[in-house]
Amino acid sequence: MKSGTGWMIGALLAALAGAGGYYAGTRGHAGSSADAAGAPTAAPASAGDTTGKPEKKLLYYRNPMGLPDTSPTPKKDPMGMDYIAVYAGDADEEEVPANQVKISTDKVQKLGVRTEAAQLRALDKQVRASGRIEPDERRLYTIAPKFEGYVERLHVNVTGQAVGRGQALFEVYSPELVSAQREYAIAMQGVSALKDAGSQAQSGMQQLASASLARLRNWDISEAQIKALADSGATTRTLTFRSPVSGIVMDKKALQGMRFMPGEMLYQIADLSSVWVIADVFEQDIGLLKNGAKATMRINAYPDKTFSGRVTYVYPTLNAETRTVPVRVELSNPGGLLKPGMFAQVELPVAAKGQVVTVPVSAVIDSGTRQIVLVEQGAGRYESREVKLGARSDTHVEVLDGVAEGEPVVVAANFLIDAESNLKAALGGLGNAATATTPAAPAAKIVGHQASGTVDGVDLKEGTVSLNHGPVASLKWPAMTMEFKAANATLLQSLKPGAKVTVEFIERQPGEWVITSVKP
Repeated sequence: MKSGTGWMIGALLAALAGAGGYYAGTRGHAGSSADAAGAPTAAPASAGDTTGKPEKKLLYYRNPMGLPDTSPTPKKDPMGMDYIAVYAGDADEEEVPANQVKISTDKVQKLGVRTEAAQLRALDKQVRASGRIEPDERRLYTIAPKFEGYVERLHVNVTGQAVGRGQALFEVYSPELVSAQREYAIAMQGVSALKDAGSQAQSGMQQLASASLARLRNWDISEAQIKALADSGATTRTLTFRSPVSGIVMDKKALQGMRFMPGEMLYQIADLSSVWVIADVFEQDIGLLKNGAKATMRINAYPDKTFSGRVTYVYPTLNAETRTVPVRVELSNPGGLLKPGMFAQVELPVAAKGQVVTVPVSAVIDSGTRQIVLVEQGAGRYESREVKLGARSDTHVEVLDGVAEGEPVVVAANFLIDAESNLKAALGGLGNAATATTPAAPAAKIVGHQASGTVDGVDLKEGTVSLNHGPVASLKWPAMTMEFKAANATLLQSLKPGAKVTVEFIERQPGEWVITSVKP
């Protein structure tokens, strides 16, 4: 046994000696790359190094998940992954300007980032407003006798009744009217009797007849009634009032036997063959409208019909409570389908002023004081730019300054980029001329977490997942069932109720947990 053990020890020593000799012989030809990978600072080349190349200088350690977090010393992220060393000459050492952010390509895919090039287009827009149908004020007629009298008989005694032009409305009796008729009849008889008399007598009687006739005409007595009175010479006890237009009785105050005073309204008739739509247009859209513009209207009572008209007047006043300006649209009313008081949905197409540089509305991040657009500068690199906006359409907005035609802008996952890469810190660097020589650590970072469990349910409409997961050490959570949001719709397709998965998630906002990765 002793001799066998000694033989084994001797063989092992011989093998170690051979390996050491081989290493010493080849060290000078292999270079010092292995040593440089772990050296924190530059060191002179070894005596056996024949290449003469200096070792790489360690700059810093970066987050392994691509988050904007660096460290001067080795460390681990909350998931236990080692930070990656970055050396001089590596692609990762490239400095990111203060107004740019950088995200790893795998994060870009997980977040569902989508870009679209700024394009020249005509911004045609539909201005939408609610309106109400009203009678044309120029087609409203009021019947108000200019003398005192009594309503003897009503021919039209229902509000809302349709009447034709010249149709009898009511008959009145007035002592003044009878006296005026009698004076005119006597004056006409006197003119006939004095045909052979002197010119002075004829002139005086003719003036009296003319004065009586003017009095009757001023009382709106029709020419036919005046002619009948002049031909027969007989006065009538009552006078018939007729409709001056074909239309609808909108208001009726006349009652059988009532007394009326001069100027008192007894009937109001509206010609509804043409109506108005008074649309309330918001203040920001009023500058786009002009007289003569076409308008399209839809009425709830006739969902299968579309009515067309034209803008004829933009009112010079603004409703301070609703911040709207009334706009008048005129349109014909065939068949009387449109009734005063109905509500209408009005669409006013606005022609574009020409080809302008535009981006999708979703590309703009509006903080209230300024508007920001993210411009893609390369794979995973995005530059934040403040832009000046102009006209808008339903889907696109004009960019007056800040973005040129053809530049790719982020149109989806803007706010997720904000959460993933601390965009606020980058925006704070806008206009800062000083550039840092080394990447600065952000004021705050977003920490990733991991959990394993079973999918309880998936809500595709809301983009949420109910997960029954085990304990989460990084958050000191116990096992429980809770709801997560998905960073993009692609992640939801891999989640099915009952599936056992491991997910990575972040806290995008206080209390809002978003899944960024799913693994079986």
